[in-house]
Amino acid sequence: MFINVLEIPIEGLEIDENFSFDSFSLVEEDAIFLEPVKVHIEIHKEDEKVFVNGRVVTTLSLTCSRCLSSYPFKIDSYFDLVYYPIEDFLREEEPEKELTEADFESLFYRENRIDIDSLVLEQINLTIPMKPLCSESCKGLCPVCGTNLNEGECGCKVKNEDPRWNKLKLTNN
Repeated sequence: MFINVLEIPIEGLEIDENFSFDSFSLVEEDAIFLEPVKVHIEIHKEDEKVFVNGRVVTTLSLTCSRCLSSYPFKIDSYFDLVYYPIEDFLREEEPEKELTEADFESLFYRENRIDIDSLVLEQINLTIPMKPLCSESCKGLCPVCGTNLNEGECGCKVKNEDPRWNKLKLTNN
């Protein structure tokens, strides 16, 4: 879905939609959408500057990094963005320009269009944790037999020794 900046009315624009995306669009390769993405967006324009704020709600299935179990991950994310026309940024008179912090936080639109699909996917991808965990107290898998330690102990004897210290232990005897 694209929004034509020139067609945004003076009073603004509201979008309430359900979006469906393919799971391969997500940064987490094992993530799967469990439900459509509910989106509420308000768009206002001041001159060529476009203010976009809204909310994205959905549920993903993620794989825990420790125990490899799938678990539901609820996303309820708010965002406030400001878009500028890319042509104005590229048209600067100076051949070289030192970028300010505001330049790095700026978003741009091309050809008077804002891609809402990309915006929504970006907001979802920003909320996915780098290391998904089913819970902070997840015990993970047994390194010997592979049993999920959240479901019970396996009885394996696991040495928590670091082999790099073995030579030092020999000098103490």
